[in-house]
Amino acid sequence: MQKLSISDIISKIRAEDRFHAVASDYSFTIKIDDYVPYACAAVHNGHQFRKELWAKCLHSEYERWYEEDPKTKTMLKPHPIVISGMDSRFEYDLNRDPENAIYDDAWGKQLWKEPLSVEEKSKSLKKHQNFYKVVSALINQLELKFGCCVVYDLHSYNWKRWDREVPTWNLGTANVDNKRFENDIEAWRVQLSRIKLPNEIPTTAKINDTFQGNGYFLKFITNNFNNTLVLATEVAKIYCDELGQVVYPEVVSAIRKGLKKQLPTHASNFHKIHSS
Repeated sequence: MQKLSISDIISKIRAEDRFHAVASDYSFTIKIDDYVPYACAAVHNGHQFRKELWAKCLHSEYERWYEEDPKTKTMLKPHPIVISGMDSRFEYDLNRDPENAIYDDAWGKQLWKEPLSVEEKSKSLKKHQNFYKVVSALINQLELKFGCCVVYDLHSYNWKRWDREVPTWNLGTANVDNKRFENDIEAWRVQLSRIKLPNEIPTTAKINDTFQGNGYFLKFITNNFNNTLVLATEVAKIYCDELGQVVYPEVVSAIRKGLKKQLPTHASNFHKIHSS
């Protein structure tokens, strides 16, 4: 893996170089093993939290972990194009627009003992801006090369906080063209339901049951590119004890293997249908 500036990463994408890189400010990683008509993202995978903010933060390390999406990058590891956040959403949230990316409060609790300075906020928002510069360059290159693109936007959610039965997989589609992509969305739901999990974990998959796909990552790509579908895909945290902060590696491995099988098939079918 290389440490690269944002401009160097973008130059490599435009030249269709294959590379693994961490941004020079260590805010995100990107790997491109091959140029294919799909990409994977784990924008909430990160857990880093800038040291200068530690003393100001009222949330514990566990409280931050609880709302992040741990191991989502690991689940996507086999795929040729993966971009993943390294910083915690509690510093700045890549799935929110720049004006709302830095929380004042988080899940009903004030986040900061005292307001952040302009300089502190600017440092975080610069990383947010750089991430989206790279996302824009990546999707632009994939659309130019293949005519269309599908992005698998992987998240996880805390299922135990719900007071009803919730699905293992949820697709949020409120902000994509459901008429145009109806069959692609349903095909992805069906393929997710086929992923086999250990410990008698069910593999139910529903659309807009727990979340509707209102994230900025999806909206940014959808609003800026005409031929890219973003599939906001949430997996319930059945792969860990969300209350005890214990990860179940056998379940993470099963999800990774399931996505390795199902995702390229779906992406290939999407390209066949939408590339002409």
